[in-house]
Amino acid sequence: MAWLVLKYLRVHWIYTIVIGYFGTALALYMLSDIHILIPCLWKAITGYECPGCGLTTAFMALLRMQWAYAWSANPMIYVLVPAFIFLILRDFYRFIHRQAVSM
Repeated sequence: MAWLVLKYLRVHWIYTIVIGYFGTALALYMLSDIHILIPCLWKAITGYECPGCGLTTAFMALLRMQWAYAWSANPMIYVLVPAFIFLILRDFYRFIHRQAVSM
């Protein structure tokens, strides 16, 4: 199964880059309070928060199991995390079936 995940990540290399960047950034933030995440361009240009502002904070709160703080940072996190998990699992499932057909 591990070889299949590695093959999936090799084929979908953009996922590998994004997961690697955000994984490293979140680990640095959680372990040593180093911030290397990209700031919100909308807020930097207009001064107003976009609908996505606070999602990183909410995700960090979810990782720390601080449910109420995650909700107060951005309640949309409770819709986006399950949606992304579903979409990635569905794509992986389709990848497995394409591999089975090509063999």
